[in-house]
Amino acid sequence: MAQPIYPCFWFNNQAKEAAVFHCSLFEGATITAENPLVVMMELNGQKYMHLNGGPMFNITPAISMFVTCETDQEIESLWEKLSHEGEALMPLGTYPWSEKYAWVKDKFGLTWQLMLGQVPPHGQKIHPVFLFSSEQYGKARAALNHYAAIFPNSILHEQQLYTAGEGQPEGNLKFGHFNLNGAFFAAMDGPGDNTFSEGFSLVVNCDTQDEIDHYWNALSEGGYESQCGWLKDQFGVSWQIVPTVFGQLMSDPEKSERVVQAFMKMKKMDIATLENA
Repeated sequence: MAQPIYPCFWFNNQAKEAAVFHCSLFEGATITAENPLVVMMELNGQKYMHLNGGPMFNITPAISMFVTCETDQEIESLWEKLSHEGEALMPLGTYPWSEKYAWVKDKFGLTWQLMLGQVPPHGQKIHPVFLFSSEQYGKARAALNHYAAIFPNSILHEQQLYTAGEGQPEGNLKFGHFNLNGAFFAAMDGPGDNTFSEGFSLVVNCDTQDEIDHYWNALSEGGYESQCGWLKDQFGVSWQIVPTVFGQLMSDPEKSERVVQAFMKMKKMDIATLENA
């Protein structure tokens, strides 16, 4: 797997509009490819997919995009743009963990956490953050260890744990950073009823069938196998395990329709069947 894992956001036929809006938030962000089903964009050197998936699933606050803002002007500008026609989950203000922080759902349903501070030496300015709540509450550390055992070149950075008297079960994850094969994430345990959904999935591009088999088998264990390369892991997080060659096959006008017919019948992707379609 040469390419880092990247997020996919599910929209009800608003992928292009959402991608244009998200590109407008950050300098240098750009749309790199598009078709009727997906719009690909690059933001801060990272790849993102906007998917026209229809009304079946919604993005939930269980996974949000975290942005470290280094100036007052930056965080205030982002807050103003994201909250316009959106929803303030935690208004921009001062909180025990930050001089300035906000949690906001934008007008397309994607949630963002904004915090004034400095990007840590091992970190990235913009990255997904997992909130383990509801039935997954208290499982953040187990999930991080599980993912690190599956993906090569994984690093679990310093993890801040709750201690006695902090109002949360001692040993739960207050906040932690981790890296899976070049992709940077954060995670925390938190109360509430936010649950993971297919609205925010993680795409794993695989160069070989052996890689597809490895990630599919490891991530689906204790979880749920879905269609077209989608699965849910044992913690409820959704993943797409797809061959790297898939984009090339779909761009071939002579094969794309047959490729679609082939992968619609699959759960786990089979490269040979797709190439021979």
